Amino acid sequence: MGSKSLIIYFSRADENYAVGYIDKGNTEIVAEYVQELIGADMFKVEPLVPYAKDYNTCIQEAKERIGNAPIKTAILDISGYDIIYVMSPIYWGTYAPEMETALQDADFTGKTIRVITTHEGSGVANTVKDVKRVCAGGMVSDDALAIKGTQAKDAKAKVEAWL
Repeated sequence: MGSKSLIIYFSRADENYAVGYIDKGNTEIVAEYVQELIGADMFKVEPLVPYAKDYNTCIQEAKERIGNAPIKTAILDISGYDIIYVMSPIYWGTYAPEMETALQDADFTGKTIRVITTHEGSGVANTVKDVKRVCAGGMVSDDALAIKGTQAKDAKAKVEAWL
């Protein structure tokens, strides 16, 4: 029997840095590639209070939410999953603040955790280090994948090669 995978991701449409206004967030596009390629289940982390549509206001809101970013729905039981994909755009040097909220109460003991980020020059930044801190007990791979947001729509082959 094969391993069962879950994608936990945060993504935001509207105005994105270097991309302009988009209908679907870059991370969601990449998450859908992962789902298509391996058949993983998906859980979208959504902020309790939506971010502003314009980029500059959004990043200020994200900075203010660090350490206190309520989400609409908590992650349910993840015990049936072997591999967890943690996916987020880079906000202030790491994953979106809502990812911290989503991950902090789940039990990652014995889970393999793989990180994917979207960015416009930050790479994975501190995301792997922060995922290791929050997902205690999980085995977080150092082999993270970083995809530029401007390249997300054309990144399926890159995702497939990484998987």
